Amino acid sequence: MIKVSAPAVGAEELEALRSALGEGYYGHGRLVLAFEKALLDYLGAPQVVAVSSGTAALHLSLVALGIGPGDEVMVPSLTFVGCFQAIAATGALPVPCDVHPDTLLMDLEDAERKLSPATRALMPVHFAGNPCDLTGLYDLAARHDLRVVEDAAHALGSTYQGRKIGSFGDVVCFSFDSLKNITCGEGGAIICQDATLAERLRQMRLLGITRPTVGDPTQVKRWFYTVREPGFRYHMSNLNAALGLVQLDKLPSFISARQRLARFYDQALAGLETVRPLKIDYQTVAPHIYVIRVTGGRRNELMEFLREQGIEASINYIPNHHHERFQALYQGKTWSLPVTERVFGEILTLPLHCNLTPPDLDHIVSSLQTFWATR
Repeated sequence: MIKVSAPAVGAEELEALRSALGEGYYGHGRLVLAFEKALLDYLGAPQVVAVSSGTAALHLSLVALGIGPGDEVMVPSLTFVGCFQAIAATGALPVPCDVHPDTLLMDLEDAERKLSPATRALMPVHFAGNPCDLTGLYDLAARHDLRVVEDAAHALGSTYQGRKIGSFGDVVCFSFDSLKNITCGEGGAIICQDATLAERLRQMRLLGITRPTVGDPTQVKRWFYTVREPGFRYHMSNLNAALGLVQLDKLPSFISARQRLARFYDQALAGLETVRPLKIDYQTVAPHIYVIRVTGGRRNELMEFLREQGIEASINYIPNHHHERFQALYQGKTWSLPVTERVFGEILTLPLHCNLTPPDLDHIVSSLQTFWATR
């Protein structure tokens, strides 16, 4: 089976893990600090806080910004459930907005229509690695005095108007799980401009623990600590950071390979009238997934045909307002999301990862062409 997503790891990652294991301490330590510094240098970002997952990054960011019960956060419904769970975990309400059909990115006009006096933040999703309209987004946030927490789980390595995602903005959250553009095994990071906010995030990721200094401010009284505010066990481990350091070195080659694969798909599928790739500029986008829209009501049939040919395809994502968990939060309120409802029946994710071979790609494309030629 040709997998839809897969990590790209090798001997270097195994050696890094062996070395990290040999240090005898596997929690939050020097390798995490080194990974944060490497990510800071790569992005050109002022503050980097490594955490245990992308969902932890979203949740911790919202809590640190003071978002909680009675608040609302605007977020596209067509995203991974981690966004909605992170918002709901604060006690706030995730309010679903629609997306643009050609990009699956947040529809800012629909988002603005759905704002209420309770709205405290916007959570745009850089779907497939493609940044949303950040100029328009931050204009919207400024007009309504809203915070912005960018879900950039797909977008490590992407740029917007010549600047790397994460190098600017309010709060930006990345994911480094096993299928992202780089993997730490599991992991995430929060990027922000505000040093005070970053320090609060660092304390909160380690259960709110503060270790005071004694006399000389460089000397920490190791056995003693205080806890002044809520905290979580959201820190990254040395083992995860060891993987991340190696993967970050490989990121430029990963991005080039992913862009080359996406362009290949775009060209190969151009002649299929009922297949619509997303509109993405792969000069500036580091693609995480490759999504097509299959019109004519035949998406499920195509997905099953590909599986019969040994090709895994998937659907990113089930709209969150369909889930019982969030319907219960809405207490019978319904949402107008016509584009989301339509594209949910059309989207299909094709294999995209650095382990794909030329024969794999030929088989995928020929299978797609065969499906449309014989049905």
